[in-house]
Amino acid sequence: MKSLLSLSILLGGVSGFSVDLSRRQALQAAIAGASTVILPGVSVFPANAVVDEETARVITRMGGLLEPFQDGPRGIRMMAPSGWNKFEGEVGAYDIKWQDLVDPSENIKISSTPVKSTSTSIDVLGDVQTVGESLAAKRNAKLLSATERLTDGVLFYKFDFAIADNTHQLLQLCICKGKLWSIDANSKEKRWPKRSELYENVLASFMPKLA
Repeated sequence: MKSLLSLSILLGGVSGFSVDLSRRQALQAAIAGASTVILPGVSVFPANAVVDEETARVITRMGGLLEPFQDGPRGIRMMAPSGWNKFEGEVGAYDIKWQDLVDPSENIKISSTPVKSTSTSIDVLGDVQTVGESLAAKRNAKLLSATERLTDGVLFYKFDFAIADNTHQLLQLCICKGKLWSIDANSKEKRWPKRSELYENVLASFMPKLA
């Protein structure tokens, strides 16, 4: 397995990675020393497996629930929830956030952190399963799945968490253009069946480059 220490050094001193301090600390702890324990029932990918088959970027509008979004200065494009409140960056928390008009616990956040120029792919963290288990352990959550895909030359790691506070979360990570990108989609567990498809399509549409 690739050394996780390298990205720990790479991210040292950076304060803006994730949506709050505890999650930022969780990722740093995971990078510094990821556990290799595999829980029953969790999808497993072989360590250091090479993903060489491209998966097309999702661009569905879901009958108007999603709409195209592009941010030129940040260099990102995606399908975003239509009609949701949109917030610009909060230092140390996120770059952009979309929040449901009725329930603020239903939200999608994007954050980014500069990385060393020599780090060009998320697999510098290690294999997807090990990273997912470590993140789950640090945030008191159950890892439901850990998957990876290659889209337009960018490798994405995606994790599905059931968190102890009855929050359900999808988290996706990638490295592109000198930044570590994080996008997380959250809802209460009881609302997850109504939000899961929309969230999956949002994450599958995210691309941290315009062309």
